[in-house]
Amino acid sequence: MHTKINDWIQESAHDVRIAATAQVVVVGGGPAGLSAAVAAARNGAEVILLERYNHLGGLAAGGMVLVLDDMWDSHRQEISVRGNCMTMIERMAALGLAMFPKDHEWGGDPEMYKRWARWGTFDFHSKTTPHPICFAAAFDPDGWKRVALEMVAELGIKLRLHSWFSRTLVEDGKVKGVICDTKNGREAILADVVIDTTGDLDVAASAGAPHTGGNYIVTTVFRLGGVDTETAERFEQEEPEKFAEIDRQAKRVLGGSWAYWWLKTPLPGIVWCNCPHIPGLDGTKVEDLTLAEVKGRTHIHALVDYVRQNMPGFENCHVIDVAPQTGVRQTRLLEGEYVMTKEDLAQRTRFDDSIARGRDYYMPYGVLLPKVIDNLLVAGRHYSATSQAQKMSREIPPCMAMGEAAGVAAAVALSSGVTVRNVDVATVQRLLLAQGADPGHDGSARLAVPPFIRNTAAQEAA
Repeated sequence: MHTKINDWIQESAHDVRIAATAQVVVVGGGPAGLSAAVAAARNGAEVILLERYNHLGGLAAGGMVLVLDDMWDSHRQEISVRGNCMTMIERMAALGLAMFPKDHEWGGDPEMYKRWARWGTFDFHSKTTPHPICFAAAFDPDGWKRVALEMVAELGIKLRLHSWFSRTLVEDGKVKGVICDTKNGREAILADVVIDTTGDLDVAASAGAPHTGGNYIVTTVFRLGGVDTETAERFEQEEPEKFAEIDRQAKRVLGGSWAYWWLKTPLPGIVWCNCPHIPGLDGTKVEDLTLAEVKGRTHIHALVDYVRQNMPGFENCHVIDVAPQTGVRQTRLLEGEYVMTKEDLAQRTRFDDSIARGRDYYMPYGVLLPKVIDNLLVAGRHYSATSQAQKMSREIPPCMAMGEAAGVAAAVALSSGVTVRNVDVATVQRLLLAQGADPGHDGSARLAVPPFIRNTAAQEAA
């Protein structure tokens, strides 16, 4: 029975089947969610991971954001995000599905820039020209999906795909679980701790946690096949003026793009294009998301027509795929116990309760904690930050670092018999460090370069 009230329809209450229970439920299987689930399970918690799509990876895999960057501290000249993010890179590289410069290639050598620029592995925040090469990794989206599923299986995480979050179950200010819409109807998943890694703050917002709104450019990412990347790079380097004019026109056709609108991938002849950008859209509105897909594809096909006729190396290019997940960068943002500001990032503010690092910044535990609501943690691009701060700190590696911290915190809270709000942060920091992450609480600590990133051949020769 439905009752219509003005522009709303009131639904009658109905029973929902309890489909599963666990100590920790992670809602959203993107980079932050995978990292949270892995960390919680590794530290002894029983974990359920919920994901609405048919794959894990979020914007890394489904959104095809195929470079892991923002994990290089330019001030300290060191890798700043490790832990689960580094594990993903190492495991994809072992499959030949991730590429990155090794330690001897980092720096301002122009030859190294020529070699690695079209992989996107340079410090794009640097004001020097050419940009110095730093540690970052280009990867294949299906490589991510494969490794993610392997890690979930190894740790005994209960995975539930095709589960679309609907609302949060809250009693007396405490989260008790969530309800998902599925092909089998509505299902309840109960938990002692819930971690919101939806990217849009769906769980926390539904629970009534204070939050703000924001938006940034939306992108319909795509890949092109049949590209002769050697010819394209040679043209760029040997005929820079002709290249620059064609490149400018390509960006006009796209309507919005980064400086490098195409980058190489580990698959020969396939490039990824983190464009076209469409500003002014709300990533929580069906109408705007639909417009992004329709308008984005129009730009994509116009670009293909143009570069086939004009860009050396692209004469036989064709669309391989358009990302199944729309590239949304900012929507709802948590107003947590601590709100990161642009000044925190710019001034490299240090925190005693730091639990994660990004490029040149540190994140305190308070950015994961909602106000008012208990038994809930938040990790990912919707963390507690101002809109300007989030635009500077929303990349995948720091989101994975936040997820890893949230997973460890959940496990520590459960084993200690306390709420996540009252967890001993020092214990969380110690466990993060022990399992290879860098919480950033010790400013004097410098972690060694992981062995798989070192120039092994040069070491053996020496």
